[in-house]
Amino acid sequence: MTVHTLLVLVTGGELPPQLDRLTPGARIVRADSDPARLSSQLSEADVLLVWDFDTDLIRAAWPDEGPVPAWVHTASAGVDRLIFPALVESKAVLTNARGIFEQPIAEYVAGLVLAMAKDFRGTWELQRQRRWRHRETLRVAGTKALVVGSGPIGRAVGCTLAALGIAVDLVGRTGRDDDPEFGRIHPSDALSGLLPEADWVVCAAPLTEQTRGMFGASAFARMKSSARLINVGRGPLVVGDELVDALLEHRIAGAALDVFEDEPLPEDHRMWDVPGLLVSPHMSADTIGWRDDLAEQFLDNYARWVDGRPLLNVVDKRLGYVPVA
Repeated sequence: MTVHTLLVLVTGGELPPQLDRLTPGARIVRADSDPARLSSQLSEADVLLVWDFDTDLIRAAWPDEGPVPAWVHTASAGVDRLIFPALVESKAVLTNARGIFEQPIAEYVAGLVLAMAKDFRGTWELQRQRRWRHRETLRVAGTKALVVGSGPIGRAVGCTLAALGIAVDLVGRTGRDDDPEFGRIHPSDALSGLLPEADWVVCAAPLTEQTRGMFGASAFARMKSSARLINVGRGPLVVGDELVDALLEHRIAGAALDVFEDEPLPEDHRMWDVPGLLVSPHMSADTIGWRDDLAEQFLDNYARWVDGRPLLNVVDKRLGYVPVA
């Protein structure tokens, strides 16, 4: 009896060595960087592993008609680069890396909150100048955080900040009053009314047409002048030029961005020099060993797919994220 060898197409430069464990039942093929050749590969592939999650190649090469991979897995929590009409309308099942990044991002956000509240940047600068200057800093316990995004990342952020004594309000796409962890989840249309009370505004929402540009001049105008914004979601959630203006005009006290509208941030971009803005290179989720964790997650889901068991982390392609039960 002839056994069908599954073709696993993988995008990216340095591929995870764990993929060798898929053989001999699978043939691993590196995705071509030419859209025309990649389109042909996609028509032949059974599985597509998007290992370099920031690529736009898939959108450019996805076949307009004919066969496509039955399953597409992206090694990222966000799936916005894969939510384009042809893939959404196809029969391809889309999964993501939910479960890998939640706690690392929550720890990173907590670190940013503490760093800004305790003015670590000022301390390091004064040390560099060999200046002994005593200051008073902010106590985080008793402050209020507004976390926008009620998925796994937003929930992990909320729980971690709550452990510091911060009162947390969580905003989701829809509201509910019976959440087991937070009691109440506020609907997205409540955001405007919640902003004036928040000391920390954390953006952890997925990028959709509804959330794109949600933090712009009107949102900053409603925030307290002492409030600080943290974005660990997607860059286009924040209107960068309007954030810079808000900081320069002291309409908010500070911000920390780990994601940007254009990445990497160009060397001549004015964000590098804005007072009160902390820039980090999309690293909040990346702890030592994260690539190994991503590879193991894919291998586990691959075993499920081969066995005919339900896949984990199936994305609702219409919504653009994995629905939370």
